[in-house]
Amino acid sequence: MNVRVIPCLDVKDGRVVKGVNFEGVREVGDPVAFGKHYAQEGADELVFLSIAAAQEDWTRVLSLVKTLTSQISIPLTVGGGLATLGQVEEVFAAGAAKVSISSAAVKNPDLLTQVVKRFGGERLVLAVDAKRPAPAAAGWEVYINGGMTPTGLDLLTWVAQAEQIGVGEILLTSIDADGTQDGYDCEMLRAVSEHVKLPVIASGGAGKLEHFREAVQKGKAAAVLAASLFHFGTYSIREVKEDLAAAGIPVRLYNLNSGQVWL
Repeated sequence: MNVRVIPCLDVKDGRVVKGVNFEGVREVGDPVAFGKHYAQEGADELVFLSIAAAQEDWTRVLSLVKTLTSQISIPLTVGGGLATLGQVEEVFAAGAAKVSISSAAVKNPDLLTQVVKRFGGERLVLAVDAKRPAPAAAGWEVYINGGMTPTGLDLLTWVAQAEQIGVGEILLTSIDADGTQDGYDCEMLRAVSEHVKLPVIASGGAGKLEHFREAVQKGKAAAVLAASLFHFGTYSIREVKEDLAAAGIPVRLYNLNSGQVWL
């Protein structure tokens, strides 16, 4: 299967923002403009995360999703604060291809079951934020509420439970690596990828082209997600894909003029 390259839009107050280790958030631009640009660049999918959903005007979030889906042709995954089946229904009605659920899934795993039964597991992404409880500790702990609240829940136990419920894939973010540009946590990625049969999306820490390769080759990721590197123009989607392809990793390369797949 082709490895997907996925830009992520962390959105707060209607604007794209970025921070380091889930802190120091600053504004970087307009989500619709970013989304259109990434779709034109050949991104395989796009992720939209409302990082302050509890404080956001829900109508405003849905309006942004509707505008974005009307402007792009690639699949959009929407997450951040989704806590009820009704909200999930509204997001799908706004044009999203998938939903991403994180904190609410830990608090109420039955929500995952409800979404799977209603819409199918292929439209449900379990977003997991995790970190080591201590630098030398074995294993990783799941955090919720934007990476602020430890749950005491073991990462591998949680993803295995989600697989049994029927979720379609895992969006795995390393809190330790997020925004540092020092590379993905390949050890954590590999542990999850080998523990479940679900596709795992690597998130948190990309800073160089080699980091994307390592996430796939060492971490066994099925997709690589990044934000800052794309937002600030360090690398384009195509540069990442061409580098992956040169390493023998299957990707889809597009002719941006015709929209046809090159590879």
